[in-house]
Amino acid sequence: MPVPDVIPIAYKPDYRTDTIGRFEGGQFLACVTSAFREGRTQAWGPWEEHKHIFAVLHTFDAVGRHLGSDIWRSGTYSEQRRLQETSPGDDPVTRAYARLDQLLEALPGREYADIAIRPFLVEFDQARFGLVIEQHGEDETEDNWAELYPNQLGFSEPWDGNYDT
Repeated sequence: MPVPDVIPIAYKPDYRTDTIGRFEGGQFLACVTSAFREGRTQAWGPWEEHKHIFAVLHTFDAVGRHLGSDIWRSGTYSEQRRLQETSPGDDPVTRAYARLDQLLEALPGREYADIAIRPFLVEFDQARFGLVIEQHGEDETEDNWAELYPNQLGFSEPWDGNYDT
């Protein structure tokens, strides 16, 4: 089964898709996530200095076309570790969640629900953000997967909105 033009994503409260839904302007996908800059991995030790924490809000129209992204870098895991010990409440993860709350509060008519969006890609701070079509499995010549970056959520048949991590 080929990748559909519009990919459903299931709303799962208290899990990895608990901040997705609809608002007066269309649909949204929001999260706090982390990413290495392009070309970096955990092998670039110490990895905590290279993995960045972000608050992210992607918006889409009613038929799933990407409208825009608000992406904010709050710091690195190295800063997280240091500030969590010395300045609790002012660490990058806490700041990212505070920023995410602001972004979500600004969405008029916001309700959490399943969404269906089209693939898109945004580069920010040398990191990939988006829903990207890829090939996985035995037949590497056929697109059969959609990966949400940098969240590492994979969507595939039966295209019911559920994902693999």
